[in-house]
Amino acid sequence: MRLTVPATRITTAFLAGLLATGAVRAEDCPQPAPAPAGPAPTAPAIETPDPASQPIDIESDDENVHLDVNGNIRLCGNVVMRQGNREIHADCLEYDKVGNHAKLDGGIEYRDPELVVRGNSGNYSPALGADFQGTEFEVPSRNARGAAESMKVDPNGKITLEEVSFSTCPATDLSWQLKARQIELDTRERNGTSRGAKVEFKGVPIFYMPWMTFPIGPQRKSGFLFPDIGASSRSGAQVATPYYWNIRPNMDFTALPTYFAKRGLDLGGEFRFLTRRQRGTLTFNYLPNDRLADEDRHRVTLAHVAELPGEWRFRIDATDVGDTEYFEDFAQGPEGTSVAFAERIAEASYRDEHLNVRAQFQNFQTIDDDLPDVDRPYSRTPRILASGDWTAGLQSIDYGFDAELVNFDRNIGATGWRMDIAPRAGFDWSAPGFFVRPTAGYRYTQYSLKDTDPGVNDSPTRSLPFASIDTGLVFERSTGSQGRRRVTLEPRALYLYTPYRDQSELPLFDTGLPDLNLVQLYRTNRYVGADRVNDANQLAFGLTSRLFDSRSGTQYLSVSVGQAYYFEQPRVVLPNETPSTRDTSDFIAQVSLTAYKNWNVEAGIQWNPEDTRSERSQFRLQYRPDGGHVVNLAYRAIRDRLEQGEVSTAWPLGKKWNVFGRAVYSLRDRDFLEQFGGFEYAACCYKLRLVGRRFISSRTGEKDTGVYLQLELTGLAGVNAGTDVDAFLQRTIRGYSPETPAR
Repeated sequence: MRLTVPATRITTAFLAGLLATGAVRAEDCPQPAPAPAGPAPTAPAIETPDPASQPIDIESDDENVHLDVNGNIRLCGNVVMRQGNREIHADCLEYDKVGNHAKLDGGIEYRDPELVVRGNSGNYSPALGADFQGTEFEVPSRNARGAAESMKVDPNGKITLEEVSFSTCPATDLSWQLKARQIELDTRERNGTSRGAKVEFKGVPIFYMPWMTFPIGPQRKSGFLFPDIGASSRSGAQVATPYYWNIRPNMDFTALPTYFAKRGLDLGGEFRFLTRRQRGTLTFNYLPNDRLADEDRHRVTLAHVAELPGEWRFRIDATDVGDTEYFEDFAQGPEGTSVAFAERIAEASYRDEHLNVRAQFQNFQTIDDDLPDVDRPYSRTPRILASGDWTAGLQSIDYGFDAELVNFDRNIGATGWRMDIAPRAGFDWSAPGFFVRPTAGYRYTQYSLKDTDPGVNDSPTRSLPFASIDTGLVFERSTGSQGRRRVTLEPRALYLYTPYRDQSELPLFDTGLPDLNLVQLYRTNRYVGADRVNDANQLAFGLTSRLFDSRSGTQYLSVSVGQAYYFEQPRVVLPNETPSTRDTSDFIAQVSLTAYKNWNVEAGIQWNPEDTRSERSQFRLQYRPDGGHVVNLAYRAIRDRLEQGEVSTAWPLGKKWNVFGRAVYSLRDRDFLEQFGGFEYAACCYKLRLVGRRFISSRTGEKDTGVYLQLELTGLAGVNAGTDVDAFLQRTIRGYSPETPAR
C-alpha cells in the first residue's frame, strides 16, 4: 500500500564532517566507495531539490490501513517512508494527524547520500524534529561508524547525540574509539561541540578533552588543536597546546605555547594573511629566562610578498634569533649545527619583457661565533641591480646590459660603494640542429672606499672588454625496436677571450670561486661577484648524449663530459687561491639514469688530470617502485675535506609492517654522523611508528639520542611524541612518500 502526504520541513543529521580524510594502507580493510571516474563536467551542475521540500511517500506490505475517526494512521509490515533522497524503514509507523508527528517502531533504518542510521524506535515531527533511540550510524563514504544512546534532530538542523562512540575501524576490530558524553552538531553553522570526549586505543584512554568545538565542513574554526607531547635530551619533557584563531577568512593565527621541563615556557605562534595582492607569514618564539641558558631566548621570522601596480613587487624575508646557540638547542637534527648566518632582506623589484630592476637592503646575523670577523659577510645597504635584454633584426641581434650599484658595510676592514656595468651585444644564428652565438661587451667597475689601509687607493677602477662565441650541434637518430627510442649527440664549444687586468688593489667584498661543474664550465667569468673578473683565452668543450622515449619524450639516460683548454694560463686569482700552471681545467663528467625500470642513478666526477685523482665525486643509486618502496645508496667526496657514505630505505614487509632506516658515515672521521632505524605497523584504522635516532647536534661534535613515537588514528588525528615522524622520514629518506599506497 502507498500513501502520499504534503511536504513537511525536516532537516536530518550530517555526521560526515566529524571525519578527516585518512589513507588506509592495509589491504584487508573495507574501503569507501570510489568516486566515479571521468572528466569534470563543463556545463553547470543541475541543482538537486531540497529533500525537505519534497512530498512524503509511505509504502507498506500491510494492505490493511488502520485509520481512526481522527485521521490517525497505523501501518505495519516493512514500512518505507521516502522524502526526496531520504528513506526511512520501520516495522510499524503511527501517524498522529492532530499532533502532526509519526512514531516509528522496530528495525528503524534511515538512509541518505551521506548517512545511514539504525535504531530501535523513534519519532518524527515537522515542528519538533526527529529522535531515535539506541542508534547505530555509518558514513559509507568515509568508512566510519558509531553508536549513540539517543539522537535528536530539530527542524533548524541541530543534532544532539548522547553517549556517543565513533571509529573508522571495522566493526569486528575496534582498535580505537572516540567516546563522548554528548556531541552537538549545527548543520547550518557547520560546527560542532563535544563534552566529555576521550580517545581509547586498545581499550586504554590516551586523550581526554572535557569540552571542545570543531568544524563539520571544510571551513576553518577557532579552537584548541590536539596537543603535542614529547621529550628531548636537551630540553626534557615537553607539552605543546596549540590554539587556532580564525580571525578572518583571509587571516589566521596559531598560538603554540610549549612547556619544556628543563627550560620553561616558550610562547610561540604563527600569523598568516592573504589578500589579492599580498601574502605573508610571521612566526615567532619567546622563551623568557631559559633555565639552562640563564637568558631570554627568541626567534622571529617574517616572510612577506606584495604584488604592486605596474609590474612592481615588494618582498621581505628576514630571520632573527636572540643567541648563537638557538638553532642547536631547538633544531630537530644535525641541520641546526650548519646554520652559519641568518639572512634579512627587503627587496623592491620591477620586471617586464625587457627590463629587470631590483633594489635591496640586505644584512646577515652571524650564528657561528667561531667565524673570524674578517670572514663575516658584508651588509649590502642598499644594493641596486638592473639588467636589460632586447632583440632587433628579426630577433637575430641581441643586445643588453647588466649593472649593479651597492654599498658594503661592516664593522671591520674597508667599506664603501661599488659600481659595475657591462653592456653587451651579440648575434643569434640558430636553427634546428645547430646554434652559433657570438657576443662582445665591455665591463667597467669603480669603487669609492672608506677605512682603507694607508697608501691604498680609495677609488680604484677596472675596465676591460670581453668576447665569446658559443656554438653547438644536435645530432639524433631513432634506435631500438620499431624506433621506440631516440638517441642524441650534442657537442658544444665556448670560446672566451678576456684580457688580463691587474686587480690586486681591488677589495674583496662578496666574490668567491664556486665549484666547477658543467654549468660553470660555460660561464664567462669563473668567479661569482664583481670584485674579480678572470682573464681568459680559452676554449670550453663539452659533449652530451641523451636517450629518450620517442612517443612520450621521457628521458632515460643522459651522459655529459666537458673540459676547458687554456691558450694562455689565467693570472687573476683570489688572495688565497693558488695560480694554475696547467693548460687544461679539471675534467667534468656526469651521468643520469632516470625512470628506467624503477632505477635512478646519478654520478659525477671532477677529475684532476695532472694529479691523476678526483677533486670531487658523487654517486647516488635509487630503487623506487613507488613512494613506499625506496632504497638509496650514496657516496660523496671532496678532496682533503670530506668523504661520506649513506644508505637509507623505507620498505614494507608484508601488508602491515614497514621498516625505515638511514645511516650517514664519515670515512675520514671513521664515525657515524647520523643513524636511525624504526618500523611502522599500518593496521586498518591506525598507524604506529617508532624511530630511534642518534645524530650530531652541536658544532663541537656532541651527539644526541632520541626516540620518536607516532600514533595516527585514521580519520581522526595523529598523537606525536617528540616530532612529526612522517615529515622527518620524508626529509631524511630521499624519494619516500607516505601518501603513496603500498603495492
